[in-house]
Amino acid sequence: TSPAAAWEASRDGPVCLLTQTTEEATVTVSHDITKDVPYAIDLTRADGWQPGPLFAIRFDGLGPLTITTDRHTVTDNTLTVTDRGFGNVLNGIAQNFVALATTGETALVIPLEGAAPEVEKFKACTANVGV
Repeated sequence: TSPAAAWEASRDGPVCLLTQTTEEATVTVSHDITKDVPYAIDLTRADGWQPGPLFAIRFDGLGPLTITTDRHTVTDNTLTVTDRGFGNVLNGIAQNFVALATTGETALVIPLEGAAPEVEKFKACTANVGV
């Protein structure tokens, strides 16, 4: 069996990070107060992403939620979505068991077990960064 993927909240200067690395991908949620659009989620897959007009992430569990956007970019093997707020994304990560991220014909299953306490640490970081 492979080791369980663990979520981890951390801080790198003015940037708050929430990360998880699995065998398939690395998920990084960031909040950078030095940027006009401070929130980003980067989904990096070794096999890359097929371009598509829409990106969707569906959270399944206690607080099911689907978020879609056409404001995503694909660079090398990383799909990135940025926004001024990520409340729905953070709640989706904290309240659910699994997420499915898709664009084009590419899909990524993101396990969310153990994420809730790290999401709270990430939120605390974003509230205190720059203080």
